[in-house]
Amino acid sequence: MDDFVRDTLAQAGLNDLIKVFKDEGIDTETFYMLQDADIEKLIPKMGSRLKFKKLIRRLKAEQTPNESPNHFPTHGHQKGEEETGMTEVLPSTSDTGKRKSGQQLGSKGQPAAKRKCETNSSTETEAKMLNTVRNTMGDIYAMLQDDSDLNKILKTKIKNLETEKKELVGVFGKTGAGKTSLINAVLKEKNLLPSGSVSACTSVMIKVEGNRQNEKYEAEIEFISPEDWEDELGSLLSIIKKGNQETEDNVDDSDEEHHDAADKLSALYEDEWKEKSCEQLMETKYFKEIPEFLCSTSKTLVFESAKDLSTDIVKYTRDAAKNEDYDKIKKWYWPLVKCVTVRVPDNPFLQHVTLVDLPGNGDRNKSRDTMWKGVVGNCSTVWIVSEINRAASDRESWEILKSASNFLGNGGECRYIHFICTKSDVLGDLHDPSPADAQAKILNRNLRAKEAVGKEFNKLNKIKKYFSNECFKVFTVSSAEFLKPKNLKPEDTEIPELQDFLQNLNDSHSVTLNYVSGAQGILSLIQGASLKKVANCYKVVCDDLETNLNCQLDGIRDEMREIYSTFVKCLDEGVETSKSSCKNTLKFFLYPTRKSGSAQYYILKSVVKNGGIHKPKKGKEINFNMKLTSFLNKSIDEEFRKTFPNEGNCGPFNGVINKFSLDTEKLKPKYTDAGLQLTFLKTEEEKIKTKLNKIIRDNKKVIYMSLTKTVEEIMKECYEKAAEFRGKNTLQNIRETIHVYVHNFQNSMFEKAKNVMLDLLLKLMADILGLLEKDMMESIELSLKTEDCTIPDVSTELGMVQKLWEELNSGMDT
Repeated sequence: MDDFVRDTLAQAGLNDLIKVFKDEGIDTETFYMLQDADIEKLIPKMGSRLKFKKLIRRLKAEQTPNESPNHFPTHGHQKGEEETGMTEVLPSTSDTGKRKSGQQLGSKGQPAAKRKCETNSSTETEAKMLNTVRNTMGDIYAMLQDDSDLNKILKTKIKNLETEKKELVGVFGKTGAGKTSLINAVLKEKNLLPSGSVSACTSVMIKVEGNRQNEKYEAEIEFISPEDWEDELGSLLSIIKKGNQETEDNVDDSDEEHHDAADKLSALYEDEWKEKSCEQLMETKYFKEIPEFLCSTSKTLVFESAKDLSTDIVKYTRDAAKNEDYDKIKKWYWPLVKCVTVRVPDNPFLQHVTLVDLPGNGDRNKSRDTMWKGVVGNCSTVWIVSEINRAASDRESWEILKSASNFLGNGGECRYIHFICTKSDVLGDLHDPSPADAQAKILNRNLRAKEAVGKEFNKLNKIKKYFSNECFKVFTVSSAEFLKPKNLKPEDTEIPELQDFLQNLNDSHSVTLNYVSGAQGILSLIQGASLKKVANCYKVVCDDLETNLNCQLDGIRDEMREIYSTFVKCLDEGVETSKSSCKNTLKFFLYPTRKSGSAQYYILKSVVKNGGIHKPKKGKEINFNMKLTSFLNKSIDEEFRKTFPNEGNCGPFNGVINKFSLDTEKLKPKYTDAGLQLTFLKTEEEKIKTKLNKIIRDNKKVIYMSLTKTVEEIMKECYEKAAEFRGKNTLQNIRETIHVYVHNFQNSMFEKAKNVMLDLLLKLMADILGLLEKDMMESIELSLKTEDCTIPDVSTELGMVQKLWEELNSGMDT
């Protein structure tokens, strides 16, 4: 023990600890290295332990973070920590998990342009700041011992400081385009996802996210339900039986469906399905290696390396081509799988980002298709992957984008579309060029590809009504070139630009700032309650705040009324156009040109069997429900995008939610005794706006898709009736059934679709106003009516957090 430790303990009135610290050899250096676990052992008595924790927090807070990183508290030493005292501080909460030393956190700014001023040292400093504040709030939580109403509220607010930021990046592309190779290269995990021959394809959705719990590679397999598979099994066997009977009237689509059904059955049952009934094929013996399927639970596999994971998950993810590895796998389970989630340890690009390898246009299986639509609707970014040699003319890639546009635009939250041209280093048309000539030709070819893709994008009117040119960007990449162990030149590949984009999407600065700001608000509330100064001005402060709140609510209400009136007008016009155009809509759908009679028969049978939707394995989906509502959608598309924008900083409802404020900063000079309470209310404002924006984002998807959903529900009876026809004249009977039903119900159908959308919009508006008023009034009362002498003094903690908050804001402004 040295003089510093002895004097510090004595001055704090902790003389009883001097002998303990002396016996344990605690000097100045080790004093600042004490962790919670060490303190628990050293000081078993609660009273002395709490006093010491408060002392050491104050001493550490007085240190300058940038000068003394070793003085930031941590919860135990992490793997790989240096023994120099320069401890790598890692988040301590369970949902943040462990990160290895040196891992970067995301940078602040719009994903389109990386914030250049942020360096590794600044991200490390922010990580330490975040950890310091988390530890402080954990200690405050422990101090709130009794079960008073105030303590319960404070504990809940401390728990709610942890908010998860998650960005979804959807990756589309046809078979052989190089999706999985691209994902592996961007994540710097060469062997992560299995990538086979050109004829092999991803058969299920694969999510790739960070593993925050441990340093293993994990794969979680989510199966469809046994009931789902039994229904699909019956359908597959029916397709096989029908295909064998209808040889003379076979068409390409029908033939493709037949082969698709046979592939699924053979993958799981080999040749046994040919001689068995549906009931026999559901016997337990076929699923003994995956008991989780029968129990409707997920299966988790754990691996030491990415290569081990890649080898093992093939049977759950791919319809693999028959090659030398095919016979090694006895059972292929991908027909039963809904989704595979791969978790990667210690990856800087996956802290708050999930990459999703998506099948092209959903799935014929209802549960898989529902999940597909949900994931696509939640994507903030979409990558369309195509080989560079035919990117602009790749019809399948553009069709994928067009078919998903409703779920990405007004029915989703997509902000960025990236068209990624792969295999940019391949020059198949050259004969032994020199390295310099080859490089020049590659650069020239890449530029031409970017221009061609950009021109093609500008032709897509349906996409352009949702996404501006600022949302669209073209990349030319070479996954193989990037993974070579050499120093890359900028012209070799643009994968580093994609990595920068992901790093900016992670944006840990906003996560840190939000947490520190929230902590400052809670500490302000606690300290304000302990000082008991607000009583003198409570009434007038409360009156001013309520006046400001009502004024803000009136402004929001007025804006919402105007928006609602505009929607009514647009939808009224849409209903009339839908009615007048219904005859032509039916004609083009029921009697399509350029389709043979057998093709029309096959498509219409598929449509009525599947609730109005025909999903070919390749090509464009046919959705009769969307065709019926196309004029309704068109009538509100522009207003909807304006009201619920995916891009920009304005926010929903023409920005009135984001502009909401009680003007607490203007009230502080007037009511100095209520300064801490007003600081708390400022942070509560930001929290409620974040909460409301999420509610709006989720509900706007439901509102937009309600037009099609309502029509689908109304048409259900028609489809069921039409699906019952068999034998001669089936095609004509289906046509007549649909024609008569739509003619009889068209007036009420379009009116009901309009009214359902308006009701949902009105309910959202009412919920927003009600929640905003309720939450803010509760916060006002909590801050101004709460005075409790049993609340601990947190002035030291508040000072430290305020200092860090100011430093974070200063860094952001810079």
